[in-house]
Parts: sequence; structure tokens; C-alpha cells
Amino acid sequence: MTTPPAVYGQFGQALAFSERTMSAVLHDHLAQRGIEPGTWYALKLIATRRPGLSRQDLRRDLEESQNVATASVAGLLSRLEAEGLIHGNSSVDLTAQGEARYESLREYVGGPTVRLLSHFDLDDIETTVRTLQAITRRAADEAGASADQPG
Repeated sequence: MTTPPAVYGQFGQALAFSERTMSAVLHDHLAQRGIEPGTWYALKLIATRRPGLSRQDLRRDLEESQNVATASVAGLLSRLEAEGLIHGNSSVDLTAQGEARYESLREYVGGPTVRLLSHFDLDDIETTVRTLQAITRRAADEAGASADQPG
């Protein structure tokens, strides 16, 4: 068996530290506007998974998120509905007010992202994004294949 490149061993840790740092920057930035991370994450999920994200899929994604406590998901969705930001029963969508809030937050959140990433070569960032997306797909494919195996 060949020895894997050393960078393979560094990849997971670097990714974890980067995710933790970027999340902390995002949470601090959102706090300056009095926005809970779960609110941003829920609005973003709904806005980027149109049309008609199922309530069940939204709940599952929020419950699996590190940005939202599982026990608070029902309350978060109820609050977003009460504030007039989302609507729908079996499928959930943004209201006009929710769309406006999402767009405002998207622009606001973009500030720190641009500040942190603009120091790097765009081609490197694009390669990193493609690589991470491919790793995610591959892991999901492998998980699906192992779930299909009789056991």
C-alpha cells in the first residue's frame, strides 16, 4: 500500500478549523444586526432550494445544522411564520417580506466573506469549492451505496 500524501491528513483539520472560524465570523456579524444564525440559515435554505422546499426537508436540514439547536427548530419556524417571513404547510416558501429580509441579509453577510476571500486567487477559490462539492457528493454516494448493501 502506498503512503498517502501528507496533505490528506491535514485536509480534515484545516477544513474543520476554517469552518469553525468562518462560522464565528458569520455569527458575530449577524449578532451586530440582532439576527440569530438559525434565522439566516432557514431563510437561506428556503431561498436557495426553490420552488417548494418541503417542510419536512427544511426541518431535517435545520435539525442537522450546527447553527440551530434541534429542540428549537419548531419554535424557529413558528417565529418566522409569526413575523410574516415564511408561509406554507407541506412546502415552505418566503413571503415578500421574507424575500426582502433574505436579500438584505445576503448582502450584509457578503461583506465579511468578500473581506476574507478577496485576498486569494479566484481560481483557487473556485477549485476549492468544486473540490468540496465533489467530496460531499462522493461521500453521499458511498453512504447510499453502503446503505443499499444487505447487511
